[in-house]
Amino acid sequence: MERPAWAPPGIDISVPSVSRMYDYYLGGSHNFEVDREAARRAMRFMPGLPKIMQANRAFMRRAVNYSVERGVTQFLDIGSGIPTFGNVHEVAQNANARSRVVYVDHDPVAVAHGRAVLETNPLAAVVPADLRKPRHILESAEVGELLDLRQPVALLLVAVLHFVEDSDDPYGAVGELRDALAPGSLIVITHAAYDGVPVSQEQTADAVGVYRDIRNPLIMRSHEQIARFFEGYEMVEPGLVSMPHWRPDTPAEQEDPYAFSGFAGVGHRA
Repeated sequence: MERPAWAPPGIDISVPSVSRMYDYYLGGSHNFEVDREAARRAMRFMPGLPKIMQANRAFMRRAVNYSVERGVTQFLDIGSGIPTFGNVHEVAQNANARSRVVYVDHDPVAVAHGRAVLETNPLAAVVPADLRKPRHILESAEVGELLDLRQPVALLLVAVLHFVEDSDDPYGAVGELRDALAPGSLIVITHAAYDGVPVSQEQTADAVGVYRDIRNPLIMRSHEQIARFFEGYEMVEPGLVSMPHWRPDTPAEQEDPYAFSGFAGVGHRA
């Protein structure tokens, strides 16, 4: 298997990664054949997976712009993946040039590529860390240098919580992060669910099985279970809804049916 020049040393390019599969769905180039093969297997059951990822990105951009409109210019993006065009720092700094962004991911390719992209951007940085260890994130040098946790922060958990199993206590991890943020802060979440997927639950379960097979289980949660991640924060209108229904730029009925898979929402700390 040929090793691309951009692949950081020590990466096992024989094991698929969910962040590189996500990059492939979005049309990116920082993925290996093993990632593409796993993604294509999942797409055999759910051909619209790229549409779900595009809807995720579109929601993220609207949520970032909403944050800046509310005066929040600090962003902590956990499970950020590989920075592709239109990522958080580009959207936020386009809306307010003083916006500061810290990305967090545990995939070495995402971290290496992020550092390369942000090399000349003094207001953005990448932390190699895991959502399941929130203290490592909050005490990282990058967060300490770029973010003032005494001021409002937008915490982004976009398409990441469904990769944290219940046994790893995702509610505890999110609670620790939420509680560390100042009043006026926002929490931005998207999460996979069986709701809204335009194929049968059996077919969706087969796609979910691909992620289980690569030892990155995809945990589908209910609307009620996802709402629990916002505890202590007030839901911003229109609440926890499908991605195209959250403050859309264009009429939701124009969206691909797959875009309505799962839920998205923004919470505000009073």
